[in-house]
Amino acid sequence: MLINGSDCSIIIKTKHREMDIPYSDETLREAFFYLKEEPPIEGDGICKGIRKTDGIKGCIVTPLTINTAPLLLYLAMGACGSPVFISETKNLFKYQLNLLPMEDTEFFDVLQDRLHERLLFLNCRVQGFELRIMRNETIKLKIDILGTMSPLVYSPYDDYNREKGERFKGSNVTYKINGKENTNIYGVTLVSKKQGGTETEIWIKRALQQGEEIPSVIEDLTITAMLFLDKYEYRYFGMFYVKIKKLVLVADVTEINTSNSVLGELRYYVSGGVSCDVFTSGEENIP
Repeated sequence: MLINGSDCSIIIKTKHREMDIPYSDETLREAFFYLKEEPPIEGDGICKGIRKTDGIKGCIVTPLTINTAPLLLYLAMGACGSPVFISETKNLFKYQLNLLPMEDTEFFDVLQDRLHERLLFLNCRVQGFELRIMRNETIKLKIDILGTMSPLVYSPYDDYNREKGERFKGSNVTYKINGKENTNIYGVTLVSKKQGGTETEIWIKRALQQGEEIPSVIEDLTITAMLFLDKYEYRYFGMFYVKIKKLVLVADVTEINTSNSVLGELRYYVSGGVSCDVFTSGEENIP
């Protein structure tokens, strides 16, 4: 059985760039609603309906790579500061990304190439996202997309360069809770919904019966994702930080049905801010 979209390619188009993203899976589709005409009260009648398009909706799940991480994290977070030059490097810059308490984020286009069908989704924006980090897996970003325009059939064009950059992996991620590194975390999922405001949670998986327990209130959680740094000229290249402030425990959803050490999940509500530092080469703006 084929996953919907498993044989397609995805390209993100912004005002300044066009970038292929490594494919995982997607469920972008055209949305519909019906205008109904009810039958009259007296006499026989039939209920009629007119099918109307209502833009597009769905999601894209993609692994983060050294090349796509800055743009994809920017689209998910929603705001980007000015680039800051990293001293003692030739052209390495740091960007500060922020998760703002509003749903208005940068508009972008999505080009979907399904073998013999190419569709262009215009004026899309991120309605919510999930940053998924697990050991022994690639780091993936799921972005929920909403658009108000119906897709357009895109004319064929020459083949483009596929993204083959190195992918971030959960095994190379470190976690600091209140300034102290924690080695008992198996992985995290940062979930944010942007509808009439921003609501953010983080789900932390940790191994029970190993190390000290994670506190119910966390003032500061820093997630550091990196590549194999000895492959690059500068240490910061191939790295990003996610900084989360003021986490409050909502629920412990651990299911214990064995006497051995098991993985348990804690759900925290993020009452503070979320920011991200990404490092790229070149001084051009991410958008």
